[in-house]
Amino acid sequence: MLVLLPVCRNLLSLIRGSFMCCGRTIRKQLDKNLSFHKLVAYMIALMTAVHVIAHLLNVEWYNNSRLGVYDKLSTALSDLEDTENTTYLNPIRKTDIDPQQIPTYLVFTTIAGLTGVIITLALILIITSSMEVIRRSYFEVFWYTHHLFIIFFAGLVFHGAGRIVRSQQTTDPPHNFTFCKDRTDDWGRIPECPIPQFAGGFPQTWMWVIAPMVLYLCERLLRFIRYMQTVTYRKIVMRPSKVLELQLVKSGFKMEVGQYVFLNCPAISQLEWHPFTMTSAPEEDFLSVHIRSAGDWTDKLIDIMQKLPEGAQGPKMGVDGPFGTASEDVFDYEVSMLVGAGIGVTPFASILKSIWYKFKDSNPKLRTRKIYFYWLCRETHAFEWFADLLQVLEKEMEERGMDHFLTYKLYLTGWDQSTANHVKVWVDDDTDVVTGLKQKTHYGRPIWDKEFEQVRKENPTSVVGTFLCGPQVLGKVLEKKCAKYSDVDPRKTKFYFNKENF
Repeated sequence: MLVLLPVCRNLLSLIRGSFMCCGRTIRKQLDKNLSFHKLVAYMIALMTAVHVIAHLLNVEWYNNSRLGVYDKLSTALSDLEDTENTTYLNPIRKTDIDPQQIPTYLVFTTIAGLTGVIITLALILIITSSMEVIRRSYFEVFWYTHHLFIIFFAGLVFHGAGRIVRSQQTTDPPHNFTFCKDRTDDWGRIPECPIPQFAGGFPQTWMWVIAPMVLYLCERLLRFIRYMQTVTYRKIVMRPSKVLELQLVKSGFKMEVGQYVFLNCPAISQLEWHPFTMTSAPEEDFLSVHIRSAGDWTDKLIDIMQKLPEGAQGPKMGVDGPFGTASEDVFDYEVSMLVGAGIGVTPFASILKSIWYKFKDSNPKLRTRKIYFYWLCRETHAFEWFADLLQVLEKEMEERGMDHFLTYKLYLTGWDQSTANHVKVWVDDDTDVVTGLKQKTHYGRPIWDKEFEQVRKENPTSVVGTFLCGPQVLGKVLEKKCAKYSDVDPRKTKFYFNKENF
């Protein structure tokens, strides 16, 4: 019942928008939808293991009872036939084959057995292909095997139709089981012991899963409608470090900062949809995404775009979204710390662009008064496409006398000897040798204790939102720092951690 709900992206975005007036805690929980989806899946796997083991033991006991291995009562109950006056309890009805083959016969000739095998195999394939190593390296395998959930749910609905779990029915006169359990020879002969009647339980799984299945069908229908809407290319730019920038135009498309879309390119795959954070601002009349080479799908897309003639339209592109993320809440905080690693800078490009537009239009609704921006990159080329935006912002803040509003620090985490020598030559220059910005590039990784201490010192009574789009390892570090440097006194500095989840 629960496993489909966290992947209904449009439903979550709707709920997230409805809770904008409520506390940020509720919205933060919605951002953990994929973690919840995984936890539910783990529980399904655990309960499936318990369920399968229990039935394997049951089949063994059923078989032994049919063969008269146990007491007289179990043998008598197993011998009940499905005739006009009696109903069976033991689902093993065939006894004229090798007893060793009976459990196999039951599994592969009954509705419950066949559907049980099918849904168990489907679940094993879904779970094994969802492992991090497969999902990262062979996304197509993960994507296609995950769609076995259709077979899983269909099998689940029909699984109970075999009605092998049976319970005793009330007879007239009633069967006095405490009196009759030791008098099996008298069943049907004396009034106190009519032959016991049994019936399989009515299948109920569909009652639990029908609502989520309908919601998910509506979700897929909405995605299909969005896929059919026309998307045109405004601009296709190949950036350094094999980063592709796509500027797309879609009628009626509205977004908020830090949101993401799913892209589908039928020329590569009809079924695959991949998430990308938008780098455009809500104030712009187009949506833009920056796509890094990170697998088969992105490599094929970049290859297609590179082969296009100058000014030509790209292949058909389906756009589903936008969908909300933690970064949407950035303007709800007086002070924000934005941390991007590599291509993880994309949501903050949208935020910083939007800030620029808000300053340009003197937007009175902007309550944010300070932003700390940290970008960690392995190579110097990666800074190039984003440095232009920072230069514009730097100039804008300087002209308005608001140099204090944006503090940004760029960290180069990987460099060679030639880079080091180049930096030494230009060390006294007014602008940075790597980015051309006034703020010099730092070499190595940030000392987060020092950074959090500085933010706390400069904002002694503020609520600080810390936003990360980057690796999980860095997320764990920042989450600990947020807890460490948050003051217990509610009137003093409080850090709230937010992370992008796809």
